[in-house]
Amino acid sequence: MLFLHDVWVNWFEGEENGYNVCHFHEWRKDDSVELLDQVPLIKVKSLLFDYIENNLSELPPGLLKDIYQKAYIRKNHERIQLDYCFVVTDGVGIIVVDTIGYTIPIRKSRIIPRQEQLVFEMIKDIEPVEFSTDVYQDESAVKQYHILSLSPEHMRGLTRKERQLKQLLFMALDQLQATKNAAEVKYWYTEWNPSMYEDIQQSEFDEVWNKLYEETLYGWSKKHIQLCERLIKGQPFFEKLWDMEHESKVN
Repeated sequence: MLFLHDVWVNWFEGEENGYNVCHFHEWRKDDSVELLDQVPLIKVKSLLFDYIENNLSELPPGLLKDIYQKAYIRKNHERIQLDYCFVVTDGVGIIVVDTIGYTIPIRKSRIIPRQEQLVFEMIKDIEPVEFSTDVYQDESAVKQYHILSLSPEHMRGLTRKERQLKQLLFMALDQLQATKNAAEVKYWYTEWNPSMYEDIQQSEFDEVWNKLYEETLYGWSKKHIQLCERLIKGQPFFEKLWDMEHESKVN
């Protein structure tokens, strides 16, 4: 088995989408970075890599068995053994996983560029390990994206801050949908697209909400920022998330 040593990790906990597990250039000063003393490295096929990177689902039992208690983290000069922690790659992407004792990838991290290069050199001549489970090949296991878990297509090209604010906007839109208030949704759609004011006056709630959802789904612009800021006004939880993003600094 291959091992990496002295691996810096920045854990993102409970993230089902790989786009929220930030690469090194998006790590922030207030992130909690830790040092893995030793961690096993496994090369797998792209289908399994994608399943691990973009899900919070059961990991193959064979994989868990292979890497059990082979990783160590260094804390306060102590070397602490971890049950299920490993680096996985398909030769294109790389991600570190720690299940914190469970059988699903609870915590995920990227690694620093120098160590990424090392991983690619270490695995270039080896074949992917295959595990005797079809859990990640089952059609029912295909990832379903939705308003609170947007597809990578709708996050592509955005910075960490933009992704976080876009998720906040769609949390607010999800809440707006739950109101079923036609007057309110028409007001917000007009804020987004003033030129359509006359056209939507006779429209039903669902039609207007769908227009707003579909038109805000792609990209990120000043219009998105303005809509988000106005939609969340007066909602303490959403306002706190907004403030956190504006106060955070990249390294």
